[in-house]
Amino acid sequence: MSEALLPVVVLAGGKATRLEPVTRTIPKALVDVNGEPFAFHQLRGLAARGVREVLFCVGHLGEQIMEAVGDGAAFRLRVEYALDGPTLLGTGGALEHALPKLPDAFFVLYGDSYLECDYAAVQEAHAASGQMALMTVFRNEGRWDRSNVEFRDGRILAYDKAAHTLSMRHVDYGLGVFDPMARKIVARWH
Repeated sequence: MSEALLPVVVLAGGKATRLEPVTRTIPKALVDVNGEPFAFHQLRGLAARGVREVLFCVGHLGEQIMEAVGDGAAFRLRVEYALDGPTLLGTGGALEHALPKLPDAFFVLYGDSYLECDYAAVQEAHAASGQMALMTVFRNEGRWDRSNVEFRDGRILAYDKAAHTLSMRHVDYGLGVFDPMARKIVARWH
């Protein structure tokens, strides 16, 4: 693929209450994994897969992420930040707040996801789909987390993190792509 990869928005603003008490003093992105912060592994992985630009949406203790990661040069990336401010904005609010810093299309990645996937192939699949957004899913069968996606014939039929059904055999994989039309929806989402 000759087209450059879209920038990646990393959602890293939550309180990570499931990791307490560790995350009372450091954000989840900076929790130590094999001797260094998780975000460092994530950023190196993104760079290795051809990503060049990252925008962290940060909230809870986000200044620590900004200090640790800096401008991203250490990871061969250009890193910017969108800070929630005193009130955590949630996923929709964080993306809406980040829109002025983003081009029309972009990836969205959970701040606790490390994906050894082909980002160029995901971007190509999104472009070929003609759809305004693409969500990557994994056939989970309830093994590693509660399955929350009903996926059949290449389409998502249902997605709900709260109301599980027996038809939900996949889980959202933590990576999505949004195009200009989806961007307009995100701007009205929050």
